[in-house]
Amino acid sequence: MNYLAHLFLARPTADSHFGNLLGDFRRGVDINTYGKAVQLGLKNHYEVDKFTDSHDSVLAAKELFDKKRRRFAPVALDIYFDHLLIKHWSTFTSQSFDEFREQSFSLLEQRLPAMPRAMQHSVGHMITHDWFEDYAKEEGIARAISVVAKRIRFANTFHHVVDDISANKKEIEARFLTFFPDLIAHIKDRGPENSSEN
Repeated sequence: MNYLAHLFLARPTADSHFGNLLGDFRRGVDINTYGKAVQLGLKNHYEVDKFTDSHDSVLAAKELFDKKRRRFAPVALDIYFDHLLIKHWSTFTSQSFDEFREQSFSLLEQRLPAMPRAMQHSVGHMITHDWFEDYAKEEGIARAISVVAKRIRFANTFHHVVDDISANKKEIEARFLTFFPDLIAHIKDRGPENSSEN
């Protein structure tokens, strides 16, 4: 899942938000330098990704992408699922999206100094430029995908996944609405941060 979904599935604390995003910046980082709450957040991140990657609805959504670009489908779906989460926000929580975004950005800012440098850069940029505002719009998703395409270090057609999404929007949305409640229930029941031991 992408940043918004990971934060949505985190606890409303600075350490949990930090840990739940740390999974995307884990390389070369000694996690033993962080406290238990951050480490549990990191484990939660991994559990979210593991469940997502194996869910039947997500696997079916990946098959909707052109074979030439299917290797990029997981990344494209991560981004688009954040858009769909915003679109259907009130289905999953009574907290307003604006309130959640403000709270999450505030919690992340509290831990910015402790984050690995690459994470500081990305999270700082996300807050300053309010990526979630972009994710709420179809054109914002296209921009986000274009940015990712430019970061890939070899010639690719990743930016064309926008066409695959556009051609299959209704089915991808239906798959998301089947999958995401299952993910919420799984993390609530079996997420590392929600274990009875913690």
